[in-house]
Amino acid sequence: MNNSDSRINPRQLGTPRGSYAAVPTSGDRKNLNKPTRGRKKSIFEAYMSKEDVSAGLKRGELIQGPLRINPKKYHEAFIPSPDGTRDIFIDGVVARNRALNGDIVVVKLLPRDQWKVIKPDGSDKETEVTHESDVSEDMLGTCIPQETAKGDAQSPDVIIEAQFDDNDAEHGQDHLQDILTDDIKKLSLDTGEKDDGPKVSDPRLLQDEFLQRTAKVVYILEKKHSRAATGFIKLLADRNSELFKRCAMFSPMDHRVPRVYVPLADCPPDFVTKPETYSQMLFICRIVDWKEDSNFASGYLCKSLGQAGEIEPESEGILTEYGVDFSDFSPEVLECLPQNLPWVISPEELAKRRDLRKECIFTIDPSTARDLDDALSCKQLPDGNLEVGVHIADVSYFVLEETALDKVASERATSVYLVQKVIPMLPRLLCEELCSLNPMRDRLTFSVMWKLTPEGKILDEWFGRTVICSCVKLSYDHAQSMIDSPGKVLSPEELPPVSPQHSIAEIQEAVLNLHRVAQNLRKQRFTEGALHLDQMKLSFTLDQESGMPQGCYIYQYRDSNKLVEEFMLLANMAVAHQIYRSFPEQAFLRRHPPPQTKLLKDLMDFCNQVGLNIDFSSAGTLHKSLSETFGADQYSRARKEVLTYMFSRPMQMALYFCTGVLEDETLFQHYALNVPFYTHFTSPIRRYADIIVHRLLSASLGARSPIMMEKEAIQKQADHCNDRKMASKRVQELSADLFFSIFVRECGPLESEAMVMGVLSKAFDVLVLKFGVQKRIYCNALPLVDFRFQKAGKKPELTLLWQPEELEEESVPQVITIFTLVEVVLTADGGPLKYSALLKRTEWGYVSPGGERGRLHHPRWDGDAVGCI
Repeated sequence: MNNSDSRINPRQLGTPRGSYAAVPTSGDRKNLNKPTRGRKKSIFEAYMSKEDVSAGLKRGELIQGPLRINPKKYHEAFIPSPDGTRDIFIDGVVARNRALNGDIVVVKLLPRDQWKVIKPDGSDKETEVTHESDVSEDMLGTCIPQETAKGDAQSPDVIIEAQFDDNDAEHGQDHLQDILTDDIKKLSLDTGEKDDGPKVSDPRLLQDEFLQRTAKVVYILEKKHSRAATGFIKLLADRNSELFKRCAMFSPMDHRVPRVYVPLADCPPDFVTKPETYSQMLFICRIVDWKEDSNFASGYLCKSLGQAGEIEPESEGILTEYGVDFSDFSPEVLECLPQNLPWVISPEELAKRRDLRKECIFTIDPSTARDLDDALSCKQLPDGNLEVGVHIADVSYFVLEETALDKVASERATSVYLVQKVIPMLPRLLCEELCSLNPMRDRLTFSVMWKLTPEGKILDEWFGRTVICSCVKLSYDHAQSMIDSPGKVLSPEELPPVSPQHSIAEIQEAVLNLHRVAQNLRKQRFTEGALHLDQMKLSFTLDQESGMPQGCYIYQYRDSNKLVEEFMLLANMAVAHQIYRSFPEQAFLRRHPPPQTKLLKDLMDFCNQVGLNIDFSSAGTLHKSLSETFGADQYSRARKEVLTYMFSRPMQMALYFCTGVLEDETLFQHYALNVPFYTHFTSPIRRYADIIVHRLLSASLGARSPIMMEKEAIQKQADHCNDRKMASKRVQELSADLFFSIFVRECGPLESEAMVMGVLSKAFDVLVLKFGVQKRIYCNALPLVDFRFQKAGKKPELTLLWQPEELEEESVPQVITIFTLVEVVLTADGGPLKYSALLKRTEWGYVSPGGERGRLHHPRWDGDAVGCI
């Protein structure tokens, strides 16, 4: 599309007559400037100067932070309070002053009489937290389905299988839906219409505990948002206006992004005469400006994506919105790769490395994986101890500093995993061939090796550059079958090809020894205070030809996953200590701050009100409480799943950082792992952070000169890695949402048991147990005679009175409260990707929080595969 010649002068763009503009909220109205004669009324305040902002921040008169906009209520936005207390509320589009979600903004607090009054019972807490997916990965303990679209052509279907990710081992991947949170409202037990709060409405007369500070944006420090959006184009309403002849209106699907004037020249040639043809056509728009006197931004159309609701157009839109570079690698980058193929390791390089090619070393990954970062070894020693090795692809050998390849890898910072494909950080020649630890191929590696007792006590440790030759590519299923049946002798037909240098029995013994040590390491970690929040992760089976979802299931995290997890964690911790000892000012580590104080307190109050004895004093006590509070019956497991989602809310994100920029070493702490030092070393094929760590480790061993980057430059790269990791995580979540929406559309309606997470006055929220998704069920969408909201003590309850199926029958009551088990039906509705949850008519009425209930109509939800029939 032409995006240069037809740019608009935004100064000429006002609000066209007949076109819908954002309606000012109460906060907006307070900030609207009075119209002045002779010039156009300003809608937004002019930004402060850089000098005034800098001075105001130094004096403490201004506050900076990342802006979060509620996607369910786009007029509500927040930034974190620097002291960890209640978030600062930004009420309305005008107060937000043209900043977009994720931007780093500077705000000025409004006078106290404009602060928001909060009921002490928390009924307004819906507006408090608006993290899209800010649950710390470092808490969560399932695996990401990292290796997507890596199917075998012989297989009729591609099974998208979860692959261990040490990044997830410290945490895992939370599969939070785009609930944006109403989160604390879900935790609040007092959400009724009855006002138990202070009767005084003047904020100046209230104590701080009843108030939420409000602010307005006065400056955008950094535009983190990509300024790209996916949406639809429409003609302007006023056909007689001058604007109608020049512009169309772009309406983004994400309501947090403003509508945008785009040149008609960017639109399809017949758009003006046949606008209905394009009503469901997705476009990508990029915002270039948003002036003070306009309700709308101005921009240009980049591309027509295709029909809404189709996988590839929707996926491309997600990638573009989150700034993911999915273009082909340039010739300049490809020239940095070895040109003489097949590539072989030179004798000179072999001489510099410890030769482990005759050792029994193997990989354990999803069966569909192609980029094999890590391999394991375990050898029995004569003294009864074990020599255990973690061998990681030596990507830094190929990615040299200051090259075009290094530049693009640092910019991409991470591979991005969609359900159906991966956007690689590095060219596929490296990802899938030269760096991938493929079986029976000599490969360059960085190894950490330990002498361990069978109980997992470290007796000796060694780091070094090595060369290996993996003897077999095991899947998690292969390793799990060895663990499940330790006495069974596997036949060659039950395994992938095995190197003739090693027997199946030798490999099996190594896997079992690793499993036993991993069990001890894991037990010791949790004894010493680690936390593991194991959220449900939805995986998909795809049709090999169409790519459409055929089925879905909750991925089961098993002992084979845990085996790999423990040794990746051990290697990451060992390398963190090594590089920090060697380079205390330049070490590239990963820290995990403790939970947000205010949100943790809300969660503690909630648990007290529902009678749950949870110890929140540390990560370890929280894990112990979660592990010991619940039984193994179906109701208890469901309640644990709900609480795991709730407990993830106060958790902060883990962050890469340079040790030289943080003076206080206690800030290096990793809360979830409960360790003083941690880093990422084990996935350099798909994370640039690991490449930096490899360079630091190599320098610490004298294998190369120290890296030349100053600590400020390292921190800048760490910040970029954090940003791209968050974007990648969000893209992955949205991709899963997309595929599940399509699955509901193509294979629904879907039935499942669900557990109530929160009760409101006219709706309630549930966790759908078969699929791990959260949905809100509205009373007015159900065939009810009536419904009543009340509080039983402090607990909210909704009593639903169902319409009788026969005229002479009485209404059937059903009581909904926190932790009620219900049955729901997911049904496609409205737009191409929308689906709703409806409560299934009950025959049994009341279900107590203790789990007593009538018969279950639904099969088990833990791991059942669901498919189109």
